[in-house]
Amino acid sequence: MTMFNIRGMRGFLASSIGVTCAAALALPLTPPAVAATGRPVPGAEAATSAALTAGPSARRESAGPSAAGSTQSLPLTPLTRERAADDPAEQGLSRRTVRPFSLVGVVWDDPAAELLGRVQVRTREAATGVWSGWQDVETHNADHAADPDTAEGAPGRLRGSTAPLWVGASNGVELRVTPEGTDPEPGKTSATGDGTAAKPGKTPATGDGTGTKPGKTPATGDSTKPEKTPATGDSTVATPAPAPASATPLPAGLRLELVDPGEATQDETLGAARPGALQPETAEAVAASTANAELAAAGATEIPALGRAETERELLTLRGSELTAAQKAKPYIGPRPGIVTRRGWGANERWRESRFVYTSKVKAAFVHHTATGNKYTCAQAPSVIRGIYRYHVVSMGWRDIGYNFLVDKCGRIYEGRAGGVAKAVLGAHTRGFNTNSMGIAVLGTYGSKKPSKAAVKAVARLTAWKLGLFGANPRGKTYLTSGGGNLYRKGKNVRLNVISGHRDGFSTACPGLQLYRKLGSTRSTSARYQGR
Repeated sequence: MTMFNIRGMRGFLASSIGVTCAAALALPLTPPAVAATGRPVPGAEAATSAALTAGPSARRESAGPSAAGSTQSLPLTPLTRERAADDPAEQGLSRRTVRPFSLVGVVWDDPAAELLGRVQVRTREAATGVWSGWQDVETHNADHAADPDTAEGAPGRLRGSTAPLWVGASNGVELRVTPEGTDPEPGKTSATGDGTAAKPGKTPATGDGTGTKPGKTPATGDSTKPEKTPATGDSTVATPAPAPASATPLPAGLRLELVDPGEATQDETLGAARPGALQPETAEAVAASTANAELAAAGATEIPALGRAETERELLTLRGSELTAAQKAKPYIGPRPGIVTRRGWGANERWRESRFVYTSKVKAAFVHHTATGNKYTCAQAPSVIRGIYRYHVVSMGWRDIGYNFLVDKCGRIYEGRAGGVAKAVLGAHTRGFNTNSMGIAVLGTYGSKKPSKAAVKAVARLTAWKLGLFGANPRGKTYLTSGGGNLYRKGKNVRLNVISGHRDGFSTACPGLQLYRKLGSTRSTSARYQGR
């Protein structure tokens, strides 16, 4: 590698990521085809914008299928099928034709209310007209969310929600939401989120040949906290509990959200040539300028990977004044991996709020799965991310996508929440522990399906670099102060692994048992990348 290229890439992180990139991401880098009804309001980080106080409805759009993304919000009604005649509490939608969409979820008015029951959806493939089997939508409740007592978590702006489920290009839908305590429809087989089918009444296998009975806590290998029995999109269907005298009421204001992620303005395939990727010689020109327009004009769809020596020099440039003499002599940091930028996956920057919010450092990484199912190709990953992004912002009321980074099954790493990949951006991924941490979500559902080796390796590479920027040891422990959740009271100082699973900070099935079991080896690999 020539000194010219090394200087260019070193300058890119120091100037572009550390300062310019965060500012440039506030620009609408993808030409929007439709404007939101509620525009982001610029202002100081401490200020609460009009979009915050207005809630998610202020940012909802009624765009058509040709627009740069759209959301159809359909209120649920009591079902009148024969099996539901004596059960008016069951809600849903009859089979119908709708505008094209690729991702589905259910939301409700009160984010503090839990949806205790089962959500199932059938969709019609747009290309073939074939209807899918019934698929379970994971009814996670408030575990991926902004911390309480923050502007993003303020009352009145958020909605309760299920996890989103990726179904691919579809134009028909049918939905049913069955309250807890209601007998399932007899004799039916349910298709699950990873393409498997299970008969009601069967106990799911955990993937290691053992079965987990309903209500029991499964062995998690290196788990430090118990796991609730999941209702996941890819797990088989557990035996329902005996029906009580009456079914558990469903939350008020249930709506089906059908999300069209829109077309990307960049090449989604991101093939070997990577059209539009920022080349070293372009990085040299960008690093020499602080103009936002010039960075956007450079068409940076990917932040290039660097070798160890270049990464160590960048660390000294970014944080040299904070390092001890020993840390400067031998910095522990993994080589920076290549990262697809928000422009690279086609983020419409008008959907989110324009301002950025930061914490003081990154002390820990929480690993998640998106629970969107595993029926996506790697070429579709940018579309899946755009769908999650729109669901988080428009349907759920968040200020931006909740995760700081995302990883697909092929091991490609994507920038998540805007603000700069090298900075401590406040996310909305682990309720109660978003401060001084980052969230990494692997696209897919990993309750019974194992994650790919490429995805696990990418998580190790990413944590080795990002945690290394802040001096954190991937094999170590750290303390985070709880902002409030269902495992730890607000204000409690909690000792956690530097690389933790979502369930370590909040009682949830996330990141799925099979991905959670990989965290021990991920810590070791990440530390090895750092040179420890």
